[in-house]
Amino acid sequence: MDNARKKPQYNYVTIKHVLGARIAELRKQKGFTQEALAEKAQYSVEFISFVERGVHSPSIEGCDRLAKALDIHIKDLFDF
Repeated sequence: MDNARKKPQYNYVTIKHVLGARIAELRKQKGFTQEALAEKAQYSVEFISFVERGVHSPSIEGCDRLAKALDIHIKDLFDF
């Protein structure tokens, strides 16, 4: 098979992955465990884990809850 016919390899990263990584970064900067963030934001630990791994994403209202739990402005969640 020649190179013209090969499919390009992509590192498939979505906005959910980027946002999740940002939330994990902010959580760690605050010294919170996933359990602590879940409690503060009134989410399950499982949901926080899914968000940080890019499996699920929070709604805009959920982003607001996460921002308040992290004591940051909501816009800071999207500073990536």
